[in-house]
Amino acid sequence: MKARALFLLPLALFALCGCDRLFDKDSRNTASAADKKAAAGDFQAAIRLYESSLDGTAKTAESHYRLALLYDDKLKNPRDAIHHLDRYLALAPAGPHARDAKAMLKENEKRLLTSLSDGTPMTQQEAVRLKNLNASLQKQLIELRGQKGSPPPRPPGTRIHLVEPGETLASIAQKYYRNRARSQDILDANFIALGGKTTIKAGQKLIIP
Repeated sequence: MKARALFLLPLALFALCGCDRLFDKDSRNTASAADKKAAAGDFQAAIRLYESSLDGTAKTAESHYRLALLYDDKLKNPRDAIHHLDRYLALAPAGPHARDAKAMLKENEKRLLTSLSDGTPMTQQEAVRLKNLNASLQKQLIELRGQKGSPPPRPPGTRIHLVEPGETLASIAQKYYRNRARSQDILDANFIALGGKTTIKAGQKLIIP
């Protein structure tokens, strides 16, 4: 019996490694297809492909960076560019694009502040004041939701998911929608409960819109 177990162990390890390689290959193929769509000018299709490869791990940091480039240079959307630059730097703080990502992040933050102030350049003092005010309001909302241990209201037609060990927002989106990019929908539906963070823990209850 022991001999049989020793024989099967290498096979199991080989199978696991093979699955990882297959997953990596699929991710590379998806990123390559997205690159081709972007080069052809089909930016929305490229975005969908890049987003489908996101799984919340460091392996997909490059996809976040490519998405940031599209939103920054092609679509002129500083809000989404900032989101993906933040995710890239969180997943790959010492990555090959870290320096450029930080520079792009500052530039897009300036663009976003300018757009929010109706085109009038905002002073640094005013920007800091608004940032602190936003953080204070978010904190108050979270505290109000948590008063007396009352759970957040559940919108009609939604479901509740109990987070299991090892799950991410992307894996949960794949489970319910067959699309990892829908993780943003789950994040938006649970923004207050998660405090605006993308990390989740086992035992948490999430609203699935």
